[in-house]
Amino acid sequence: MAALPVYVQIPNYYTAQLGLPLAITGLVLFFARMFDTVQDPFIGQLVDKVGCSNPSWIIASAVMLCLSFSGLWLPPAFARESNTLLLIWLGVMLSLAYTAHSMLNIAYLAWGSSLENRNLSDSATDTTLHQLLGASAWREAFGMIGVILASVIPSWIVLQDTNQASAQLSQYVVVFTGLVGLAVCALIVGATKPLKRSAHAVIALRVLLKNSRFLALLRIYFFNSLSVAIPASLILFFISDRIQTPEKTALYLSSYFVAGACGLPIWIKLAKRIGPQRAWQIGMLIAVLSFVSASLLGAGDSTAFILVCIASGLALGADLALPPVLLTVVVDDQQNMGAYFGLWSLIGKFTLALAGLSLSLLALLGYEAHQTNQMNHANSLFALSFSYAVLPCAFKLIALFLLRQFSKSFSS
Repeated sequence: MAALPVYVQIPNYYTAQLGLPLAITGLVLFFARMFDTVQDPFIGQLVDKVGCSNPSWIIASAVMLCLSFSGLWLPPAFARESNTLLLIWLGVMLSLAYTAHSMLNIAYLAWGSSLENRNLSDSATDTTLHQLLGASAWREAFGMIGVILASVIPSWIVLQDTNQASAQLSQYVVVFTGLVGLAVCALIVGATKPLKRSAHAVIALRVLLKNSRFLALLRIYFFNSLSVAIPASLILFFISDRIQTPEKTALYLSSYFVAGACGLPIWIKLAKRIGPQRAWQIGMLIAVLSFVSASLLGAGDSTAFILVCIASGLALGADLALPPVLLTVVVDDQQNMGAYFGLWSLIGKFTLALAGLSLSLLALLGYEAHQTNQMNHANSLFALSFSYAVLPCAFKLIALFLLRQFSKSFSS
């Protein structure tokens, strides 16, 4: 529930509502995300050392996440006195939020993967895959509920007047803190504990680099994540200036994520029938067709964009459910599980950092956020459509090609 508003809503909130320049905000996002990217492998190694189910680690991460998340949405008065102070505040709070989220997420993923691998039999390949698919579906389904709430609530709040929005944002972060607290309590008290293990950082890195199938899957994940991260960074600008219906932002985002949630059981069933690799390929093709269609849209094409959101949301279900399954299949290393997920998380964060630069690039091309067509030259709006819809398709097609090659080697 924290990741979506931080990655998608915060850039728009700080530029449109708090008045920061688009170009410099994009640079702050880039450097904060690069910091997040670099630290993930080290966090993964720390998770292996302290244990992914360590209560102190989980609680400390949750507290830091709640405080920094609140700080992002409710910057204090002194930080709003100048753009410089607000940019510094944004950078610090983003770095803290990213760090806390990584600490929680890597531990959570390593915990789940350890339980899955512990309970699987090497002789039961089909059963193993079905168990992994089922576990992934449940994890992503509950995660999607949080994402839907996180997509609708902030989008609706920021449309209110300043005083009302501030009060509602305060309530929002209180609810967020309460939900995180409940989740952490349930995890620490109720979840099955994984087997204890020890790991050495240098050995872990050597093991990772020798796993050729993991590295091949990592390349696919990089290009696929980049194809998702770019439109995620630009969608609010695309809605406001290309479709020109910002009042329907919550509807668009909820359509996208509800479709993703509804698509999860479909992808799981399909993956059980034809395999996760082939199912993921189909999801990639649907995403490409969706974003090609989005590139043709213009002002007022609200219904068409809802259809694009639904189709691309269905494809999102494949992106969420299937890659972690393939990762767990190609990794059979209990001692270094945190290191694997740390590097996996690094790649995802690196693509988000690169996507953050798309804001600065658009500013250099003359694009100004939240202006009318008269204020934005047609070329800059074309650049927005190209960056949001066409460029991600290119990266998605590269990922599709690499996945086909991976599937051939995987089958052999």
